[in-house]
Amino acid sequence: MVSTAYAMAANGGAGAQQNPYSGIIMLVIMFAIFYFLLIRPQQKRAKQHRQLIENLKVGDQVTTAGGIHGRISALADDVVTVEIAQGVKVKFSRSSIVAVPGQNSDQ
Repeated sequence: MVSTAYAMAANGGAGAQQNPYSGIIMLVIMFAIFYFLLIRPQQKRAKQHRQLIENLKVGDQVTTAGGIHGRISALADDVVTVEIAQGVKVKFSRSSIVAVPGQNSDQ
């Protein structure tokens, strides 16, 4: 009984050998999937947002991350002054501007 079990284990172990590079190949495939589905689209969105922030000018209609809509009345290095109603001006960080209606953000 013991010799039969030993023979079956030895025979099954020899037939189940895999390519030693299969683990590395699977890791490379997993990284490629993560890159094309997660990393690359995020980098593209960050680049579009950076271009949007750089191209702001006085008079643009903007939407902030908080959902406030208004018109840019003044620009500084890191601060944007947005007029949300006549005579009501609010200062925002440039990075909080998320959209400029009228500009195509799908480029």
